[in-house]
Amino acid sequence: MTTPTRPWHGVLVATALPLRPAGSGALNPDFDGFAEHVAWLAAQGCHGVTPNGSLGEYQTLTADERARVVTTAVAAAPAGFTVMPGVAAYGSMEARGWAEQAAEAGCAAVMLLPPNAYRGDERAVVEHYREVARAGLPIVAYNNPIDTKIDLVPELLAQLYQEGLIVGVKEFSGDVRRSFRIAELAPGLDVLCGADDVALELAIAGSPGWVAGYPNALPRSTVRFWEAAVAKDLDVALPLYRSLHPLLRWDSRTEFVQAIKLSMDVVGRYGGPCRPPRVPLTAEQEQTVRHATEKVVAEGLS
Repeated sequence: MTTPTRPWHGVLVATALPLRPAGSGALNPDFDGFAEHVAWLAAQGCHGVTPNGSLGEYQTLTADERARVVTTAVAAAPAGFTVMPGVAAYGSMEARGWAEQAAEAGCAAVMLLPPNAYRGDERAVVEHYREVARAGLPIVAYNNPIDTKIDLVPELLAQLYQEGLIVGVKEFSGDVRRSFRIAELAPGLDVLCGADDVALELAIAGSPGWVAGYPNALPRSTVRFWEAAVAKDLDVALPLYRSLHPLLRWDSRTEFVQAIKLSMDVVGRYGGPCRPPRVPLTAEQEQTVRHATEKVVAEGLS
């Protein structure tokens, strides 16, 4: 594993959190299992993890659980392996508190959504990032207009970057054209791939990092694909992308957490159930994910 120059570069896995059934129907985090998973991802060649994102079901965690996810990841990470937790919250002060907790735990950077309690205007977005930046850690913005209803358009990202509030953006709009516009308006701002099913396109456009979901189940093949794509080696990258894409496209669907956890189960990594309000996949969805996962495993991908 080659350690990237900047800790938010490379393949950073948006980690799923293992939840184990407990009494009265509760699902409790398996922190020992999570620590093992972080160490395993590092051993498989990934460059870091981004815990407490949507894939980690952070919205359903208690404050104690959320804090422990971060400290567990840091303790399990080998030297040079990035831990860049999500610090999204309804309030800016709460988000700053999570950034401060990440700094105290020893994290290298944090990932931050815009305000998501309501559809804030441009002034609200800038003030939100100013507040969290006071924690002192590098911030990678997370543009997910589908879920937050706030679009960090290139012009707004340029403003945040020029003010020194962000070092990068996880781009999840699905519009691969934006990387070129962002590069024009904010040279030096790192545009990280934020959706698994546009990873090839953004890698070719020059993205230095991928905040990825499917390495939870298939780390070696996804890292191999990414490194080939960044190197513009399409003889390697394109066949891998074609094989993986039936799974990668689940990352942009509502049921992405359930799908990725199921793929983990299929390959022998514990994925397990999700906390409500997420419900299990339908029988048809489960069959589709299971078949696609078994197919790539049969092709020798892992």
